[in-house]
Amino acid sequence: MRVRTPTARFPLAAPSWPATVERPDPERKVGLDYDHDWSRRYPVRLARAMVMDNLTRPAARLLAPATVRGLEHLHHTEGPVIFAANHASHIDTPLLLTTLPVEFRHRTVVAGASDYFFDRTWKSVLWSFAVAAIPIERHKINRRSGDTAAALLDDGWNLVIFPEGGRSPDGWTQPFTGGAAYLARRTGRPVVPVYLSGTRHVLPKTADKDARAPAGSGTESRRGGRLRRSPIAVLFGPPMTPDEGENTHRFSDRIEGAVATLAREVQSDWWQARRAVSPVEPVEGAETAHRGPDAPAWRRAWALDAPPARARATNWP
Repeated sequence: MRVRTPTARFPLAAPSWPATVERPDPERKVGLDYDHDWSRRYPVRLARAMVMDNLTRPAARLLAPATVRGLEHLHHTEGPVIFAANHASHIDTPLLLTTLPVEFRHRTVVAGASDYFFDRTWKSVLWSFAVAAIPIERHKINRRSGDTAAALLDDGWNLVIFPEGGRSPDGWTQPFTGGAAYLARRTGRPVVPVYLSGTRHVLPKTADKDARAPAGSGTESRRGGRLRRSPIAVLFGPPMTPDEGENTHRFSDRIEGAVATLAREVQSDWWQARRAVSPVEPVEGAETAHRGPDAPAWRRAWALDAPPARARATNWP
């Protein structure tokens, strides 16, 4: 006599699917649809803070000894704020976060490209935990992205955003998009300009299909993807707010100008960097010098400045 083994049926088990009906692909919650709320819950925040303070910061000091200037602006600024920085390397984010004072460091989210950092589930989980990243549409101002970032700013979270929309293809700063200016106007929160110098020497941009260096732009493609020990500089400017009646485009130009001033300060000093754009005695071409010369790729690569020669790790907060 044959005994039939009982099998569990709905609702104790998943319902059966009709063989004649095509089963749809499972819905993937990635990109702008990724649910990142879990990364800001207290247990996750505590774990991230432990990793940041005890592993990431010491490793960053060894890998990229930093000269940090302008922290006094943050000491007199009440958050939340929007940090708007130039972008030349994937390592920009952890190096910037590790230089922030503790009152900002553990209450900051990072705007990450939804099509790059959130295109796979494992990448979404990794970056959400490591740097509290949130998915943002980088190619245009997206209402959904803006709503997410604005809600977090209203909730007391600081935001790191790279207005270039992606890493520089050759080391020179690209024109800024209006994301940081738009959020500042919408939320009333100040923008703190940041210039990161030398990070491309620590981790150069690789010449892959998503990030291809221009032909003749030096050695980026040959040494891309490898970490190298190299000093960096991180400069913070004074907080900025839009003037009365100033639109997003004009405010974005002012933010880029502030980052450009910090870039000049790396190679000269505070006074010379600001004298270059003085209305009394301006230096021709100073306002766009951070974008590099209008020349072939080899000439732009040759004109890039070397990383800071003497950076001191003692300047870390």
